Amino acid sequence: MTGLDFLLSPPVAFVLFLAVAGLIYLLGKHLAPKTTDVGGKLTSYACGEDIPGTKVQFGYRLFFFIALFFTIMHVAALIIATAPSGKLALFAVLYLAVVFLSILALVTRS
Repeated sequence: MTGLDFLLSPPVAFVLFLAVAGLIYLLGKHLAPKTTDVGGKLTSYACGEDIPGTKVQFGYRLFFFIALFFTIMHVAALIIATAPSGKLALFAVLYLAVVFLSILALVTRS
Protein backbone atom coordinates (compact mmCIF):
# COMPACT_ATOMS: atom_id res chain seq x y z
CA MET A 1 0.00 0.00 0.00
CA THR A 2 1.35 3.36 -0.93
CA GLY A 3 0.45 6.77 0.38
CA LEU A 4 -3.15 6.96 1.55
CA ASP A 5 -4.26 3.61 0.14
CA PHE A 6 -4.98 2.34 3.64
CA LEU A 7 -8.01 4.67 3.66
CA LEU A 8 -9.63 2.39 1.08
CA SER A 9 -9.64 -0.64 3.37
CA PRO A 10 -13.20 -1.44 4.50
CA PRO A 11 -12.69 -1.09 8.28
CA VAL A 12 -10.96 2.30 7.95
CA ALA A 13 -13.54 3.55 5.43
CA PHE A 14 -16.35 2.41 7.73
CA VAL A 15 -14.91 4.30 10.69
CA LEU A 16 -14.36 7.41 8.56
CA PHE A 17 -17.91 7.40 7.20
CA LEU A 18 -19.26 6.71 10.68
CA ALA A 19 -17.37 9.77 11.95
CA VAL A 20 -18.68 11.92 9.08
CA ALA A 21 -22.25 10.74 9.75
CA GLY A 22 -21.83 11.52 13.45
CA LEU A 23 -20.59 15.01 12.67
CA ILE A 24 -23.54 15.63 10.33
CA TYR A 25 -25.90 14.39 13.06
CA LEU A 26 -24.36 16.67 15.68
CA LEU A 27 -24.42 19.63 13.29
CA GLY A 28 -28.11 19.02 12.53
CA LYS A 29 -28.90 18.64 16.23
CA HIS A 30 -27.15 21.94 16.92
CA LEU A 31 -28.97 23.78 14.11
CA ALA A 32 -32.46 22.40 14.84
CA PRO A 33 -34.83 24.58 16.85
CA LYS A 34 -35.60 23.49 20.40
CA THR A 35 -39.04 21.92 20.79
CA THR A 36 -41.46 22.72 23.55
CA ASP A 37 -44.48 20.62 24.45
CA VAL A 38 -47.30 23.08 23.82
CA GLY A 39 -50.82 21.64 23.71
CA GLY A 40 -50.43 18.58 21.55
CA LYS A 41 -47.51 19.77 19.44
CA LEU A 42 -45.70 16.46 19.88
CA THR A 43 -48.75 14.21 19.34
CA SER A 44 -49.56 12.45 16.10
CA TYR A 45 -51.73 14.38 13.64
CA ALA A 46 -54.93 12.66 12.58
CA CYS A 47 -56.88 15.29 10.62
CA GLY A 48 -57.71 17.26 13.73
CA GLU A 49 -59.17 14.32 15.62
CA ASP A 50 -57.94 13.18 19.02
CA ILE A 51 -57.15 9.53 18.43
CA PRO A 52 -55.37 7.73 21.23
CA GLY A 53 -52.27 5.88 20.16
CA THR A 54 -52.36 2.11 20.14
CA LYS A 55 -49.56 -0.40 19.96
CA VAL A 56 -49.49 -2.32 16.69
CA GLN A 57 -47.65 -5.60 16.38
CA PHE A 58 -46.46 -6.20 12.85
CA GLY A 59 -45.81 -9.71 11.65
CA TYR A 60 -43.75 -11.27 8.92
CA ARG A 61 -46.39 -13.77 7.80
CA LEU A 62 -47.41 -11.80 4.68
CA PHE A 63 -43.76 -11.00 3.93
CA PHE A 64 -42.82 -14.70 3.89
CA PHE A 65 -45.82 -15.47 1.67
CA ILE A 66 -44.74 -12.84 -0.86
CA ALA A 67 -41.07 -13.87 -0.62
CA LEU A 68 -41.94 -17.51 -1.31
CA PHE A 69 -44.11 -16.52 -4.27
CA PHE A 70 -41.32 -14.30 -5.61
CA THR A 71 -38.77 -17.10 -5.25
CA ILE A 72 -40.94 -19.70 -6.94
CA MET A 73 -41.73 -17.43 -9.88
CA HIS A 74 -38.14 -16.36 -10.42
CA VAL A 75 -36.77 -19.88 -10.24
CA ALA A 76 -39.47 -20.94 -12.70
CA ALA A 77 -38.49 -18.13 -15.07
CA LEU A 78 -34.82 -19.14 -14.79
CA ILE A 79 -35.58 -22.79 -15.51
CA ILE A 80 -37.82 -21.99 -18.47
CA ALA A 81 -35.34 -19.46 -19.89
CA THR A 82 -32.54 -22.04 -19.79
CA ALA A 83 -34.62 -25.05 -20.85
CA PRO A 84 -33.22 -27.05 -23.75
CA SER A 85 -35.16 -27.61 -26.93
CA GLY A 86 -36.21 -30.88 -28.45
CA LYS A 87 -37.38 -33.87 -26.45
CA LEU A 88 -36.05 -32.43 -23.20
CA ALA A 89 -38.48 -29.49 -23.47
CA LEU A 90 -41.12 -31.83 -22.05
CA PHE A 91 -39.34 -31.56 -18.70
CA ALA A 92 -39.79 -27.78 -18.78
CA VAL A 93 -43.54 -28.24 -19.34
CA LEU A 94 -43.65 -30.75 -16.48
CA TYR A 95 -41.75 -28.27 -14.31
CA LEU A 96 -44.27 -25.54 -15.16
CA ALA A 97 -47.08 -27.87 -14.10
CA VAL A 98 -45.37 -28.45 -10.74
CA VAL A 99 -44.82 -24.71 -10.33
CA PHE A 100 -48.49 -24.12 -11.10
CA LEU A 101 -49.51 -26.64 -8.42
CA SER A 102 -47.15 -25.10 -5.86
CA ILE A 103 -48.47 -21.59 -6.54
CA LEU A 104 -52.02 -22.94 -6.34
CA ALA A 105 -51.23 -24.53 -2.97
CA LEU A 106 -49.63 -21.31 -1.77
CA VAL A 107 -52.54 -19.11 -2.82
CA THR A 108 -55.31 -21.39 -1.56
CA ARG A 109 -53.74 -22.15 1.80
CA SER A 110 -55.97 -21.67 4.81
